[in-house]
Amino acid sequence: MKFFNSSTNFESVLKKYFSFKNETRSLEPFAEFLESVKKSDFTDVLNFLRNNPNFAENFKHYIHNVFEGRPFNLSLTEANILSENAFFPELKKRILNKILPPVENEKTVWYMIDNVSIRPKKDLRYLHNLPENEIDDFLNLLGASDFITKPNVKKELIFSMSILSWRVTGMAMEVEVVRMAPQYRNLDNPFLALQNELEALTEDLKNDPELQLHSKDSRYKQIKIYTEHCHEFVNIAFKNSAKYGISGKINQSLLKIRQQTERIYEIVQLLVIDNEQDITIKSKQLIFNILNYKSHKNNIADLINDSTRLISHLITNHTAETGTHYITSTRKEYMTMFYKASGGGIIVGALCVLKMLYGYIPGSDFSHAFLYSMNYAMGFIMIYLMGFTLATKQPAMTAATMTKVLSEEGNSKRNNTEFAHLVSKLFRSQFIAFVGNVLLSFPIALAIIYGLDVFFSQNLAVERSDKLLKDLDPFKSKAILHASIAGFYLFISGIISGNIGNNSVFYQIPERIAKNLSIRNFLGKKTAKRLSKYYAKNWPGIVSNFWFGVFLGATAPIGLFFGLDLDIRHITFAAGNFALGLYGKDFSVDSYTFWISFVTVFLIGFFNFLVSFSLSMFLAFRSRKMNFGQVSEIYREIFRYFVKNPFKFFFPLSSGLDKKADDLMSSTLTNKQEEH
Repeated sequence: MKFFNSSTNFESVLKKYFSFKNETRSLEPFAEFLESVKKSDFTDVLNFLRNNPNFAENFKHYIHNVFEGRPFNLSLTEANILSENAFFPELKKRILNKILPPVENEKTVWYMIDNVSIRPKKDLRYLHNLPENEIDDFLNLLGASDFITKPNVKKELIFSMSILSWRVTGMAMEVEVVRMAPQYRNLDNPFLALQNELEALTEDLKNDPELQLHSKDSRYKQIKIYTEHCHEFVNIAFKNSAKYGISGKINQSLLKIRQQTERIYEIVQLLVIDNEQDITIKSKQLIFNILNYKSHKNNIADLINDSTRLISHLITNHTAETGTHYITSTRKEYMTMFYKASGGGIIVGALCVLKMLYGYIPGSDFSHAFLYSMNYAMGFIMIYLMGFTLATKQPAMTAATMTKVLSEEGNSKRNNTEFAHLVSKLFRSQFIAFVGNVLLSFPIALAIIYGLDVFFSQNLAVERSDKLLKDLDPFKSKAILHASIAGFYLFISGIISGNIGNNSVFYQIPERIAKNLSIRNFLGKKTAKRLSKYYAKNWPGIVSNFWFGVFLGATAPIGLFFGLDLDIRHITFAAGNFALGLYGKDFSVDSYTFWISFVTVFLIGFFNFLVSFSLSMFLAFRSRKMNFGQVSEIYREIFRYFVKNPFKFFFPLSSGLDKKADDLMSSTLTNKQEEH
């Protein structure tokens, strides 16, 4: 419960509680005083206390009495530090703490802050906005400007560091954590060394309660060096995640180790006193640190940002490596992309007819969801394994590639025009992939439905033609929304691919297959090795294509089950459905229907691309901590380059910038190979 009365001013509060020597340990006077001070000019508060020494003395006595015997180590060892070793338990705990704050020990500073400060962040901003000299004067009036030198305060600080050190050492010695930084296996463990140094400092304080560290003190230097080594351990572990992969639990453990070592360093800094001014500065800093830690203790946004950034980086790292295969440079590569997209279009044309036929099968929504999902999934896996291309699968990959090029340190001095030229190569690669898909899916669907008509002497598309053509009218259907849903699924399938790739590396699945005794005895060493390589190369793509198919196939039946108008629209399938709709109508459609359907096919492709590319670019930017403002000039340069050279965004025209743009890509690939 918070104790305050917003209608009182600071003078009335001081007169009410401190016109006499108040012996209470209740927090109500303190809470009321702080609330009244925030509504007043702090200079007036100081002048009143200076002009009324009796009130100042009584208030000082009360403050010392309230704080006496209240340990504050919890505020240093718990606040704003992860308490769980997994993301979801930590998230659940923080949400619960926000809704129903936990019950704390009433004899701690932790409890006192909770029951005095109503809005910790706002109160902290108020204190930060006060003039430094006024805060110093206020602490002097309370006799608290030198409390950092008190033996019991130093004892609490060193005890807090010891607690953090014990915890961090235990986590750093876990097998899976040590595996992330093998460089330290044969070296002295910095966490153990830090713990030993803190234990020695604790012993020194017991022998000499007046012990004071200074910046040239060997004990302080050793602690500083060991904390730096601990930081380096965590940095190496995170860097090696590209090589070894990482799990959510290890990611959380490393974040926790980093937070605790940073806290140890922040605490030891408070104990370093080189001159008289440092005493007040460090006393004040301790107060601000405690309030700052406390104000962020249940911050959910910070938890999500810190916990998901590395995982998203690894996901986009994998998709970036894949995305390089979707950017064409030469005319030969451009035409190769067209042929691959044409192959994909042939398969999709057949899938369109199959899906239409599955719709005639009587059954429940679930059975149709299963049939549609398997139709899409098996078709997409076939496209992937045969080396063909589904155009809209590319944006999720190429967005990560472009961001990786932007964020490489070696490219910090790049020429924006060169990058704009690289974007033109990406765009024309996407364009020719769209063309290949659409040009083949339309005639193949038409040829198959015609063949079925000849074979069965029945136009199987008649019953579905009205709906197929209506779905291609953005004014009579939710074609744009449904195209955006498909774009979102494309983005999700890219995440699945990257996540599977990361897990494959972390759990060493290819190595397990190659060295599994049962597989080697049954299939032979060479076959086991080939199976291992096949898994490493193809499994992420197979799984992502399977789930992409499931998402596309299940959306409409699930939407029907819930009474929602949900469905998907994909440019290649839209082209095939356009062919089926025309054939079902015996090509007798008015000009409006024909042209609106024709335009909508490409409009669907645009929104497929826009949504998946935008979401993937956002994830890639976020994973590499890039500021969107930093790339605004690049966007402008891309637009200027398009205005000057529009045809380069559609056709493989040669340019003097080709080599420099390729160098940007090759430097990215080189860095990727070096990581491995």
